[in-house]
Amino acid sequence: MDKTALDYADFAEYDRRQRSIERHVLAAFIGGLVVGLGGMLLSGWGPAWLDRVYDPYAYFALALAVGVTASGFGWALLGTFLAAVTTLVAAMGASALRGRLTFDVMDGGAAGLNWMLAMLVGLGLLAYVTRRKDHWGDIAAGVVGGVLLADIVDRSTPGFIETEEAFWPGPALTIGCLSVGLVIALRRSTRARLHALAVTALLAILFAVVLAASLGLSFPVIG
Repeated sequence: MDKTALDYADFAEYDRRQRSIERHVLAAFIGGLVVGLGGMLLSGWGPAWLDRVYDPYAYFALALAVGVTASGFGWALLGTFLAAVTTLVAAMGASALRGRLTFDVMDGGAAGLNWMLAMLVGLGLLAYVTRRKDHWGDIAAGVVGGVLLADIVDRSTPGFIETEEAFWPGPALTIGCLSVGLVIALRRSTRARLHALAVTALLAILFAVVLAASLGLSFPVIG
């Protein structure tokens, strides 16, 4: 009887896990629809900075949320990819309803679209790794913050590749503070948070220096 009861408990736990996975995949799909439709429907209806904040940070937020709540690495990969593709398809559908059927709905052009999809999936996988309690979790959280800050630096610094005047200073500072807060929230101890923030700062600085050097720019010297 004890063995039978144990078997029933195992089956119940397996069933709960399967249902949790099903709900997670469904949530990723619905989240992609909502974010994709929202981005295209809001486009052009508000101030310029609203578009700059929504695209791409709403997509980043969705990928991070899907990844960090996944029940396994493979499910994080599947869920994030599903959410990203659903976002793209929903954005294209909303664009068609507004009379402009185009593949140019995220980050400009086919190459930018492929890069965005790869970044979303990568962020989702990194978000899943942040659940680890060791140094790998610290590094993953730091890389997430570094990617977000690197994008902010690129979009808010004159002369860089994706410079946008409407993005500085309000939206850039707001997203920057939220990115730092995200890194802190992803870790559970002061030491882990400091490690993650150090990785974030290092990656953001390296990105700015390398990009400036590749574009032939120089930073002003104080003194």
